[in-house]
Amino acid sequence: MEDVSDPPFRALCKQNGCDMLYTEFISVEGLIRDAHKSLQKLDIYDEERPVGVQIFGAELDSMMRAAEIVEAARPEVLDINYGCPVQKVVCKLAGAGILQDIPKMVRLTEAVVKSTNLPVTVKTRLGWDENTIFIEEVAERLQDIGIKALSIHGRTRKQMYKGESDWSYIAKVKANPRIHIPIFGNGDIDTPQKAVEYRNRYGVDGIMIGRASIGYPWIFREIKHYMKTGELLAPPTTAERVDAAREHLRRSIEWKGIKLGVLEMRRHYSNYFRGYPGIKPLRAQLVTVDDPQTLFGLLDEIEDLFSEMPMEMGHPS
Repeated sequence: MEDVSDPPFRALCKQNGCDMLYTEFISVEGLIRDAHKSLQKLDIYDEERPVGVQIFGAELDSMMRAAEIVEAARPEVLDINYGCPVQKVVCKLAGAGILQDIPKMVRLTEAVVKSTNLPVTVKTRLGWDENTIFIEEVAERLQDIGIKALSIHGRTRKQMYKGESDWSYIAKVKANPRIHIPIFGNGDIDTPQKAVEYRNRYGVDGIMIGRASIGYPWIFREIKHYMKTGELLAPPTTAERVDAAREHLRRSIEWKGIKLGVLEMRRHYSNYFRGYPGIKPLRAQLVTVDDPQTLFGLLDEIEDLFSEMPMEMGHPS
């Protein structure tokens, strides 16, 4: 969730029922070199808690030093990302790249566990490719060296985000009698119905949601309501969507400054208003205009134009 799961976005997810939030993943090399962007990602606000800080890296000393820096930020959890599939991370044997060297994954994790008083958790994938799915062994080995929970994305690195995630392997890990730490499932959960179905079918302790929340933080409240009542909530109204976009933009500018705050909001607008007929000209302005007041005016215009539109489409996907 690089450049997505920042404090402005996390605040919206928390308001809509997310139980546990994670920072954007942070390069350990950036942390130990005092890179401004990496250090800024350690900003945590009380309204967000509990929060996990997620780090990635491939060098033992850097991981240990970064763990000490993260501890000073006082998150509830330190999470290690062994799941990011993008090439610029993988080529350094970080993120999902480490799935090519499981013994090194174990060594790095054990070093981090020993370097901090924080609970250490891990997020990873099934394996590097279909021929190297060793997630059951990985779960046992990581548990044995002290991690407190494991989140598993049901795809290999080779799959990236293509095809369907395979939760059967996640279920095998959860059903392993040797496993006693919480196991969280991740991948393809984008509706309340699917969240309940997967929780019940695969027996996981919880569900991690990433991409489905982008531009749709309401997914958390919808899932929790459905779990509690078996009924689907009405989707957010145009007013709610515009209010969320306004607050997101305001917080983004407040946290990042005008230039970067405006720029990094552009990826979110199409998700907030996906499926709106005739929205394209307004959306084109939202992703090109630099002046905040003009942007807020455009959001007002969207609310005026579409306030009477029946919202039957639910999640924008």
